[in-house]
Amino acid sequence: MTEQQPSQFERGTDGPKVIVVGVDGSASSFRAAAYGGGLARRQGALLAFVYVQPLLAAGAAMGAPVAETTDEIAESLMEELRHGTELFKGIFDLRWEFHTFRGDPYTGLVTAADELKADAVVVGASEQAGHRFVGSVAVRLVKTGRWPVTVVP
Repeated sequence: MTEQQPSQFERGTDGPKVIVVGVDGSASSFRAAAYGGGLARRQGALLAFVYVQPLLAAGAAMGAPVAETTDEIAESLMEELRHGTELFKGIFDLRWEFHTFRGDPYTGLVTAADELKADAVVVGASEQAGHRFVGSVAVRLVKTGRWPVTVVP
C-alpha cells in the first residue's frame, strides 16, 4: 500500500498569463479594455491590447492613403490606452502591451491570440444591428473554441 501525500495549494500558479483584448475605438471595445484590465490586474496577467487594421482594398485601389490612416488610428488608440493606464499608475500594477495586426477583425484576433499564446480573449459586443443576424466577431471567436472568450456589452 502506498502512502498518499497531502495535496498542496500552489499560490499564484493558476489563471491566465496573457489576456488579449480587441480594441477598435468603439465604446464597447473600451469597456472590454477596462474589464480585461481588471482581470489582468487581479490575475497578475499580461494585458495585450490588439487593434486589427482593416485592409481597405477599395480605398487603396483609388489611391487613398489607407495604411497611413489606419496607422494613425492605431497610434490614437495606443495613446488613449496609455492615458487610461497612467491614471492608475502607482495604485494598480498592470503590465500591458499594444499590438497591431492587419486583416479582418476575426482573423486578426485569432492570429494575435495564437501568436501571443493567449489564455483568454475579451472583446466588446458588436454595436452594428446587422450582426445579430449575420454573426459578429465575438460570436465567431466563441465558436472557434480555442480560448475562453468574454463578450462585454
